[in-house]
Amino acid sequence: MKLNLSSPLAFFDLETTGVNVASDRIVEYSVLKINPDGSQEIKTQRINPTVPIPATSSEIHGIYDIDVKDAPTFNEIAAELNEFLANCDLAGYNSNKFDVPLLLEEFLRAGMEFDIKNRKLVDVQNIFHKMEQRTLVAAYKFYCNKELTDAHSAEADIKATHEVFEAQLERYEELQNDVNFLSEFSTFGNFVDFAGRFVYDENGVETFNFGKHKGKPVEEVLMSEPSYYHWMMKGDFPRYTKKVLKEIKERM
Repeated sequence: MKLNLSSPLAFFDLETTGVNVASDRIVEYSVLKINPDGSQEIKTQRINPTVPIPATSSEIHGIYDIDVKDAPTFNEIAAELNEFLANCDLAGYNSNKFDVPLLLEEFLRAGMEFDIKNRKLVDVQNIFHKMEQRTLVAAYKFYCNKELTDAHSAEADIKATHEVFEAQLERYEELQNDVNFLSEFSTFGNFVDFAGRFVYDENGVETFNFGKHKGKPVEEVLMSEPSYYHWMMKGDFPRYTKKVLKEIKERM
């Protein structure tokens, strides 16, 4: 099925040093860009994370320190990747919870702005979980009747994710071939930041979603307890969460 696109849709997958969005680094990315005319571009790059890759992570994706010792750092490829993703909506598997926020962290760490507010985000895993609730390997078997033999290879995973996505559109009549619809459908929750530390309430007001101020408006807490802002900005929170908090404070 030819995707109904008004902007390019970039399917992407990250292999990383671990699963902590705030502190782990990218060791490989792969992007499959689907253009509105149906043409495709793919870019895969290994990256030197500048920190040791834990053995537990290497055992999953097969990338070891020696494999990336001569690879460029993210700082060195950030501008090129930013340009490749310019004007693209983003899609992936578990991308809203992991790949997108971790990519944002890397861009912020590199001192580069990566606009996320004007992009549609399609999470194929969320569509899958709403419909069938299984893993990528099972999804590939279920939808495409194929075995994913190279699971946890970024390029193999993202190609499989794209195939699963197309099969989902073919299978479910209720899924509209429209990125706006698919972005909304594949989003769980009403998070302000990807880590879910802030959520919108029923009136669209940013509220805390954790800790002693859970359920309270962020602006109200920042006015009554200014030290809470400084505690969060110095704490072990993702950079994007801190960026959102700073924007709320500056707006006040």
